[in-house]
Amino acid sequence: MKNNKEYVILFKGLKIGIHQFEYKINKKFFDSFTYSDFIDTNVKVHLELIKKNTLLELFFKLEGTVRVNCDVSGEEYNQPIFGKLNIIVKYGKKYNNDDEVILILPYGEFELDVAQYIYEIIILSTPSKRVHPGVIDKTLKSDILDKLEEFKSTKNKKEKTDPRWDQLKKLLTGKNI
Repeated sequence: MKNNKEYVILFKGLKIGIHQFEYKINKKFFDSFTYSDFIDTNVKVHLELIKKNTLLELFFKLEGTVRVNCDVSGEEYNQPIFGKLNIIVKYGKKYNNDDEVILILPYGEFELDVAQYIYEIIILSTPSKRVHPGVIDKTLKSDILDKLEEFKSTKNKKEKTDPRWDQLKKLLTGKNI
């Protein structure tokens, strides 16, 4: 990802207490990560940073839509997403982000880039299987859906069994078919 100053928080100069940050995430943000699954994005990220003497607490909350292709029909649609992420930032001898919840920054650090966390929470908030709402409620009219329905009905017609196999199935189940 290209370094973008918009997502870098200079926490050294902040007073102890609660600080609010808002980010509007669009397609340009994901282009900087070279992520191309989203056609477009319109996501609002709210970050509440609580600065304490010995640590920082970060509370991310996001809401919005990502424009994606349906896995079934290939049609574009807006997928609503919602997500939360909480991170505790502590200070230590060296940088360590092995834990999902705790980030350790070296003593003397004065800034934190939150772009990677925003990227990850949006990706993880997006369903792995993306299905257009019109496919679920059967209101979407598409050539691909018509073809799938045609293949489904053809498969059901071909499910006649061979009588020789039926005789073998009787042996396995011990039942007369």
